[in-house]
Order: sequence, then structure tokens, then C-alpha cells
Amino acid sequence: MFALEIFAPLLSLETIPTVLLALTLLVVVFGLGVVLIARRKSGSIPSTNSVSISLPNSPTTSSPISHEPQAETTELTLANRMRSSFSNAITSALTRSLIDQQTWDDLEEVLLRADLGVATMTKVLAPLRELVKAKKIVQPRDLQIALRDAMSSQLAVSSRELNFDLSLNAPNIWLIVGVNGVGKTTTIGKLAAQQGKLGRSVLMAAGDTFRAAAADQLETWAERTGAQIVRGNEGGDPSSVVFDGVARATAKNIDLVLADTAGRLQNNTNLMEELTKIRRVADKASGKVTEVLLVIDATTGQNGLSQARQFAQATQVTGVVLTKLDGSAKGGIVFAIETELQIPVKLVGLGESIDDLVAFNPREFVDALFD
Repeated sequence: MFALEIFAPLLSLETIPTVLLALTLLVVVFGLGVVLIARRKSGSIPSTNSVSISLPNSPTTSSPISHEPQAETTELTLANRMRSSFSNAITSALTRSLIDQQTWDDLEEVLLRADLGVATMTKVLAPLRELVKAKKIVQPRDLQIALRDAMSSQLAVSSRELNFDLSLNAPNIWLIVGVNGVGKTTTIGKLAAQQGKLGRSVLMAAGDTFRAAAADQLETWAERTGAQIVRGNEGGDPSSVVFDGVARATAKNIDLVLADTAGRLQNNTNLMEELTKIRRVADKASGKVTEVLLVIDATTGQNGLSQARQFAQATQVTGVVLTKLDGSAKGGIVFAIETELQIPVKLVGLGESIDDLVAFNPREFVDALFD
């Protein structure tokens, strides 16, 4: 009221509408500001610091494919998913004031529980024992640092890049192998999406003819990713499906054939013979096999490793896709695969989303285990 008594004489009938309009605009602007701030705090508006996978829309100009653009996303996701009991167990094993036999016993138990396996565990700890014996490592804290470095060095392989030969005047062929239930079909769908974003045309060959559901699932992924698909009759010859897929890809100038394979036949011998035949037929087709990716479920631990040995012998595996690498997996299977099979882990699956297949970064993986 006091304000009105002061300013009322200054207002005229002509200026009142203008003043009211100005006040209305101020109220609207203030209200919008409050709403925007509230939404930003609740997370509905993406932060400019958020990390996302960004893949180019045009084909790469070098071979093989580089995964570097995905590195930051991999680090954040692995760190979030892999923080588990491993770090706490290591810390607990090294809380004593000195390094004694009980320290080694505790470390062995931790590494075995983490699925490293006896052979890999021995290879990691043997040089550390010598350093402690020579008094070059005295404090438990220094032993933990040395263990971390030793585990990192176990993953120092030459290349983790997916092989795509740009010089071919024919389709590249990637065979996807593994037992049933590990996520082969889902991995193919995610690979198709990634390669499509790289500007490459993709054809899926439904070579798992022993499970009708596998071909149906693959057809769904083909629709989602814009890939073409070739499928045969249920119970038919898987090799012929792969051969027909490569032939169609050649005729239509398709860049990449992603071939699914069976994960279980009447017995293990038949399975391996069938996979060997598929590889032989694919090699004779008009394209070229540039990758054989073995899909392993990270939660199966050492059982998955024993299966992997047989697949590697039958199909000349070039890389591993490790699925379900989240809080339920122990992580040590990565070291066992690379140490005992000498096969690089190239990709890891971290969930069901189409973008949850990312490049494996060993340094970030070890950091996630220890931090």
C-alpha cells in the first residue's frame, strides 16, 4: 500500500497497460527459470558433462577398426559395474603389518575366488614371491601395488581391434561361436548396430539352425538394425546357410557378414566337427573370414574357460567377447582367457541395451577391480 501511495501519482491511464505487461513478462520468465532449474537438478535435462558412445556415420579409412572413441565410456561403465568384493578382499589380505605365509595363503584364495584359475594365479604371484624373498618388497602396501602391476601386465597383448579388411573386393566374414545361452545372438545384433553406425552394410547368416528361436531372435535384431538376413530350414545344414549368406552379400555388395553358429548338437564331438566345417566352407566362399569371435559368459568362470579351449581349436578363434561382465561376474576369467588361451578379449557386454557392447580396455578394467 505504501508503494502504491508513492507511485500512483506517477502512473497515468496510458502507462498502466505497459507496466502490467512488463510485470507479466517478468513473472513468466521467473517461472520458466524455476522450472528449468528444478528439471536440471532432477536429471531430466542431460548434463553437458555426460559421456556417450559416439560412432562416425561414414566408413573408416584404416584397417583394422579402432575402438578408441569408446574408451571413456568403457572406463566409467566398468568402474561402476566391476566394483565388487575383489578390492575389499585384497585389502583385507594385505592389512597385516608384515608379509608372511598367511598373506600368501589369503592372496591365493582371493585370486582363485575371482576365477583367475590356478595356472594364472601361479604365474602372477611367482615373481612377487621372489621380490619379497629378495627384500625388494617389504610392506603389504607395496605388495598390493606390485600385484596390480603384475595383473595389468598379464593383459598386455598386441591388439584388441576388430579386424576388417578394407582392401577386400568381397564381404568380410565374422563367425560368432560359443555355447548356447552365452549371448551370441544378442552380440550379433549389437555388432550389427555398431557396424551400421560406422557406415557399413551388414548381413546376418542364421547358422544356428538347430534352434528356431535363434533364427527368430536374429531376424528381430535384423529389423532393429537395418541389416539383411539369410536363414535356412530348421535342422538344416548350418554351413549352407553361411555359404548362402556370403553369396547374397557378394551379389548385393554388402560389406560384412555376421554368421551365427550352433552352440549345442547331439554331443560335443559333433558340435566341434560342425564348427570346423562352417569355418572351412566360409573360407571357400566368395568372402574372407577376418574375425572368429568366441562369446563367453563371464559368470561361468573356469567352466567357460574349458569350453573356450575346444572352440579355439575347432575354429581358430581371433578374439573373445565377454558377456554379462557386471557385478555378478568375478572378473578373473579375463586373465585366465588371455594367459591360458592367448586370445585377446576384444569386447565386453555390460547389459541388455543395444549400446552395452563396448571395447575392452585392460588398464581401466584392472583399475576398476582394485579401486
